[in-house]
Amino acid sequence: MKHSVRIAIVVLLLGALAAGEVMLLSRPRAAPELNIHTLDGRLLTSAMQREKMLLVTFWATSCGTCAAEMPDLVRLYRDYREHGLEMVAVAMSYDPEPNVRAYMDSKALPFPVASDADGRLAGELEVHATPTSFLIDREGRIVLQTVGLLDFASLRRLLDHPTNRRRTKPVPCSRSPSASRCG
Repeated sequence: MKHSVRIAIVVLLLGALAAGEVMLLSRPRAAPELNIHTLDGRLLTSAMQREKMLLVTFWATSCGTCAAEMPDLVRLYRDYREHGLEMVAVAMSYDPEPNVRAYMDSKALPFPVASDADGRLAGELEVHATPTSFLIDREGRIVLQTVGLLDFASLRRLLDHPTNRRRTKPVPCSRSPSASRCG
């Protein structure tokens, strides 16, 4: 009996991960102070990003869901970077840096990429699966946490909310084969 209960719990957890667990936090929580060293040599700190919304996404080159979501992340970044969104993709500790660099170069990722070689960043944010994403507002609070594929339509609505934007109208979604996911 105990074995079947464990199996049921594992199946439910895997289903939640596959469906994407999205938590729009009704009470945003303070983000830990982050110091992210990008592969191009820059240091991004959460304090430096206070004037922007910051999307931190943990991923791996071996993660199929991560690869599927990457083109949408690129479009989101291109659509919102001029309107106050910063983004950083953080590769997990088990992902060798040469693999991360090769992926980053082959996909021409326009946003900063970091390697969490020691697992410190994942530990600070309690990341246990990929992809996992956090949206940190201008006050340094985590307002959205997603495990699994991001809901880009919901994320765009959140970014377009008057308290989160520096523009007068919503940003149109870039047209692409997967643009229907934009909302």
